[in-house]
Amino acid sequence: MGLLRSLAMLLLFIWLTRVNRAQPVSSKSSARLLDALLQDYAYRAFVRPRTGITFDGTVPSNLTGIQISGMRLRTGSLKARGVPMYKEFSIPVGVVEQPYVERLVLVYQNLGNWSTVYYPLPGHMYLAPLLGLLAYDASNLSAKNLSELDILATGSPISIMFPDVKSVPDGSTAKCVWFDLHGLVNFSNLVSGNICSTFQQGHFSIVVESSAPSPTPVPSTLPMVPPPGGKKNKSKVWIIVGSVIGGFVVLVLLGLLVLWVQRYQRRKKMQQMEKATEVGEALHMTSVGNTKAPAATSNPDINAIQQVDIDIQNCTNRSDLTTRHSENDL
Repeated sequence: MGLLRSLAMLLLFIWLTRVNRAQPVSSKSSARLLDALLQDYAYRAFVRPRTGITFDGTVPSNLTGIQISGMRLRTGSLKARGVPMYKEFSIPVGVVEQPYVERLVLVYQNLGNWSTVYYPLPGHMYLAPLLGLLAYDASNLSAKNLSELDILATGSPISIMFPDVKSVPDGSTAKCVWFDLHGLVNFSNLVSGNICSTFQQGHFSIVVESSAPSPTPVPSTLPMVPPPGGKKNKSKVWIIVGSVIGGFVVLVLLGLLVLWVQRYQRRKKMQQMEKATEVGEALHMTSVGNTKAPAATSNPDINAIQQVDIDIQNCTNRSDLTTRHSENDL
């Protein structure tokens, strides 16, 4: 039973570990899942892809308010010519990517009223929607859940011009905010007017410090939209369910195995005892006068053995008397 208890505790620990992994993710992880989802839907817009042309994508209905676009470029052209205007972004010459790819796709995001949902910023208020610029490999426009390329402006910075900016409250100073792909938040001063700059990709907006919550109405919960690896997530769920069921089955089988071993050992002992009872103890031969007779080594009944000796002695004496009478008659 100690073995069964140990196995049960081990399986329970494994199950709890897997369940904890399946719990809702943090806002940082949710934002990364959103990036992967928007990459998938932006790539779907390339029905007849052409280089250097902006293709607007469509997001799921429960993400209404988010705008996405995609632009496929040759890396050599991006470095040599840049992109004078891609939505709110102005990309100068000298932008390089790592690792090197022949073609890349720049995915544009405008999170609209979802900005504070996926990128909450306590103590600050958004004055403009959060804009994203991410680079991906364009070798396979049907690919999903791609990893971002690292792009870097080696000369002039990338400019972001925000068209719809709320007025700055009295006594407050507007700041540019940049969320990198690792979830780190960076603040900087505006270049001029409503323009921010950056040397790397990420998500950008204009904010002001505020102790009050942002007045922009946002949904209270994250959308229940699977990422582009939705099938993978379903497979993970089935893996967890299968692991739990499989662990229970293994536990039952181990329990049955232990019971079978115990019954086998008990049956074997009973057979040994029955065999010993049937065979009994071997009797040793002993001499009584001129006659040999069996005698038990354990001497279980002294009176019975003595009675046998007396009967044998009487038989011997009678035999001697008969012999003598026969000789006298002769």
